[in-house]
Amino acid sequence: MSAIVTIERKRSGVCEDEQLSCCALCQDVLKDPVSTSCGHWFCRQCISSYWDQSASSGDSSCPQCGERSRSRAGLQTASQSSCVQTDVGLQEVLDEHKISLRRRCERVTEGSDETGSRTLLNRIYTELYITEGQSEEVHTQHEVRQLETASKMDALYDTPIRCQDIFKALPDQQRPIRVVLTNGVAGVGKTFSVQKFTLDWAEDLENQHVSVVVLLSFRELNLIRDEQYSLLELLHVFHPTLQKVTAEKLAVSQLLFIFDGLDESRLSLDFTNRKLLSDVRQKSSVSQLLTNLIQGNLLPSALVWITSRPAAANQIPPTCVDRLTEVRGFTDAQKEEYFRRRFSDEELSSRIISHMKTSRSLHIMCSIPVFCWITATVLEHMLTTEQRGELPKTLTDMYSHFLLVQTKRKKNKYHEGHETSPQELTEADREVLLKLGRLAFEHLEKGNIMFYQEDLEQCGLDVTEASVYSGVCTEIFKRECVIFQKPVYCFVHLSIQEFLAAVYMFHCHSNRKTERAMKKSLQSKNGHLDLFVRFLHGLSLESNRRLLGGLLGQTEISPETIQRVINNLKKMDSDEISPDRSINIFHCLMEMNDLSLFQDIQEFVKSENRSEKKLSEIQCSALAFMLQMSEEVLDELDLQKYNTSFWGLRRLIPAVRNCRKAQLTKCALSETHCKVVASALKSNPSHLTELDMSLNDLYDSGVKLLCAGLESPNCRLETLRLKGCGLSKIRCDYLAAALKSNRSHLRELDLSFNNNLKDSGVKQLCRFLESPRCELETLRLSFCGLSKFSCDSLAAALRSNPFHLRELDLSGNYSLTDSDVKQLSDLKESPDCRLASLVWSR
Repeated sequence: MSAIVTIERKRSGVCEDEQLSCCALCQDVLKDPVSTSCGHWFCRQCISSYWDQSASSGDSSCPQCGERSRSRAGLQTASQSSCVQTDVGLQEVLDEHKISLRRRCERVTEGSDETGSRTLLNRIYTELYITEGQSEEVHTQHEVRQLETASKMDALYDTPIRCQDIFKALPDQQRPIRVVLTNGVAGVGKTFSVQKFTLDWAEDLENQHVSVVVLLSFRELNLIRDEQYSLLELLHVFHPTLQKVTAEKLAVSQLLFIFDGLDESRLSLDFTNRKLLSDVRQKSSVSQLLTNLIQGNLLPSALVWITSRPAAANQIPPTCVDRLTEVRGFTDAQKEEYFRRRFSDEELSSRIISHMKTSRSLHIMCSIPVFCWITATVLEHMLTTEQRGELPKTLTDMYSHFLLVQTKRKKNKYHEGHETSPQELTEADREVLLKLGRLAFEHLEKGNIMFYQEDLEQCGLDVTEASVYSGVCTEIFKRECVIFQKPVYCFVHLSIQEFLAAVYMFHCHSNRKTERAMKKSLQSKNGHLDLFVRFLHGLSLESNRRLLGGLLGQTEISPETIQRVINNLKKMDSDEISPDRSINIFHCLMEMNDLSLFQDIQEFVKSENRSEKKLSEIQCSALAFMLQMSEEVLDELDLQKYNTSFWGLRRLIPAVRNCRKAQLTKCALSETHCKVVASALKSNPSHLTELDMSLNDLYDSGVKLLCAGLESPNCRLETLRLKGCGLSKIRCDYLAAALKSNRSHLRELDLSFNNNLKDSGVKQLCRFLESPRCELETLRLSFCGLSKFSCDSLAAALRSNPFHLRELDLSGNYSLTDSDVKQLSDLKESPDCRLASLVWSR
């Protein structure tokens, strides 16, 4: 039953209808409406404030009629009333709205509009893997690298959630869930999840406690970002079926607002300097409406669901979010299910699945439903036509074939031409594809993924040309509504934009600027150019250039030139670059079909005399990647056991994410390296139980990053050694706070040879020692410049929490005397204290 209701009251034998409208106290639209036993309706906050100010106790009088027969505990909401009837006229409106949403969501676009117009969501929808929380490194890695990391996650540590249950609290969650933020990389299935949720609601299958689902995309909202609307008008404009729904009816409804695609937003969401709005009839900017709705000022009982790519999700303050989820895409089993559902020919689907598994990069990318569609499009064409040739194994090869298949489909549809080989591109095709490439390239640098007609025109593109290539660049809006008269365009997937950008750059500059582009990508903080650069190197291969015909230009690239590019990659200097960025050099070599590096590392891993073989820096990057992605967790990563340069050692650090013990001593760890270590501690699951970062000056920023990892609920660290790391009071503050804030697994902490630690630093550390969460057994504080005050602080902490510490090392603190350590010595003799070993120097 809808929560928008008419109340039927009986008084003196007379039944009268009262349409819920406004609060009898504040005369404003009802917010969280409740009624007294006499039948009058108020905002819950208004009536509570009124009773707080009144002198009455026990029963509370109604401010409208004075009746005193209802206690606060007996307040009744609109949905609980025993005399509730559905507004018949309104129910017809809601039924019409459901029909409209069902029509909108039952068919989906998988790539081109042509395909989408025939695709029923329920026919191809494959359940996606959605989890509570989110992966680490969302702001430091290209999304393809995030997929690689996600593929290593252990499902045993995840809390999976069905998209239909996105607002259902888990057993251990006490408070209701009002605002949900769902992250996921481009094309992973966020919009499909939203459409599936909406379709199931519109078909009366799920979530019927929701009265109205309001589905909006940021693509749509961008079109009116400079205009003034009330929230009520916004609903009426985007959902004309709700024209008859009034502000009064909204106030007593259970609404769900779904805002899809925050990463595509061109709105400025300011949650601090915003105007307070509480009336759905009050006009303001779209940005103000959204921030007030999310924060609960407008329609505080309304549910809100926001989807976003990870890098844009931080626009929503964590304090506004009740549940954070992540769409991981397809599991391995779901990948296979997708292809079997797509093709009725079992033999065809089996061959496609088999080929997908032969290439690690393709298999990982197939976690993304859109990439499954690209793979299916290419392999179906290659396996069912007369075309012969090796099936694509690299990403560049796959996207080259995809571009040609789309061009061929366009040709057959619009020109009814004869069957042509994929290599045959007409001059018109080349011209349009290069214009699309220019659009892709120029906006990739700006970070734009949505384009308007003027953007196309600046690149010399006619709107019709872009629409013809609908499998590559798609027009978003074609609705017959005033607000959608301005069309918006985007590439079917971000990776297609990255590929076409590489095609355009290669065409314009051949290989002359490839190395410069690589250096620019290495300097990127979030790796946004990584895949673009991989495509750029893959396009230099003669096989891909032959496949794309004259699209890449007529310049011949000799085998010697190719080899020189490979050699330059292997020698590329990235001293001050994040080791994660350096791994992309290895991926570029794989795109160029250079397997020598991969083979070298395989031989090294199998070798019994590893210390005798000196590794180059690029070999260290490749080894780090392979160790990180290995199914087997490494027992120990000891950088000093590898025969390589100082810079090579630092490139091995990403392997810390897949090992149990990490010895990272004396390698001048920088802030970027500390980020990697922190991400290892935050990983789900985190395998790291022993970490030694001694003899590295970590600075304040490095210690802060390390502490962010220690605070993570995923952290399982048992031993932490920070000898000679330049720890000071402020750094000890960070450390103590991090260890105290989390359920600590730490059993051994070695802070020796930190001369600046002194008494003030130990005092901060004692905050952790006295915490009931502390289960530390060994603490080493040798050569830390300590005096009697430190002994006093330590003794007080141990008296507060005497149950765990067994060994305390204070050696090398030469100012200490017998009397200074007497309190600690006495505790050692106490039966209530576990302290068994106290080491100090006279």
